[in-house]
Amino acid sequence: MTSATVTSATVASGTVAEDRETSGIAGALGALGDPTRRAIFEHLAQCPSAVGELAELLPVTRPAVSQHLKVLKEAGLVEDRRDGARRIYRVDPDGVQGLRDSLDRFWDNALHSFKARVERDTRVAQGKEASGA
Repeated sequence: MTSATVTSATVASGTVAEDRETSGIAGALGALGDPTRRAIFEHLAQCPSAVGELAELLPVTRPAVSQHLKVLKEAGLVEDRRDGARRIYRVDPDGVQGLRDSLDRFWDNALHSFKARVERDTRVAQGKEASGA
């Protein structure tokens, strides 16, 4: 799922958009949870490659590499283009940006919640000190 898809879905409908975005995040993180897919993704971030080139680097078969690429593509993390008889895969910048935006929002929310809790606890502690408790 691209960030543009998430953005238009957000405008269209709040809860549906959140569900789609969450499933997109889950799909991307799930795809990267597999060590072979993560290795493929990391390689593609450095150098666009064909299936055969990736298979030479990894201890898996070409069909296995193709299946891993399919999962990464469905998660919106990888895209491909035809180059003669083969396909060249590369990291999809829109998909990565969407994942990064989601993770940034997650951490922003977590840090704001932490800050609010610390400030509340500080006020409570100061109130107890002022009252002599």
